Amino acid sequence: MNMNKLTKAEEQVMQYLWQIEKGFLKDVLELFPEPKPHTNTISTILKILMEKGFVNYKTFGRQHEYFPLISKENYSGRSIRSLVKNYFEGSYTNAVSFLVEENEISVKDLELLLNELKNKE
Repeated sequence: MNMNKLTKAEEQVMQYLWQIEKGFLKDVLELFPEPKPHTNTISTILKILMEKGFVNYKTFGRQHEYFPLISKENYSGRSIRSLVKNYFEGSYTNAVSFLVEENEISVKDLELLLNELKNKE
């Protein structure tokens, strides 16, 4: 499945929907920090997310209860694969090397992670 990419605003709304699992427009809006975006802005973003296939809703009277159609884990995995493909020639080794060189992860933390992964096997 070819997944559409999300804008920063769309991703923020998805983060909140993943957090609450399902909710009405007001529920999503409440999670935004001050100054909160306008209701119409969030409504438009939810409509776009529906068009992109990320969100659907159930109708209760005149209100819609929104819920994600894709899990956070699924989206995260696809995003990481896309990032590695587009910026690191498809090499996870290059991506991890970059993180170490940029001091985003220490060699010690990397060794701990490798040990954890070996223990899971």
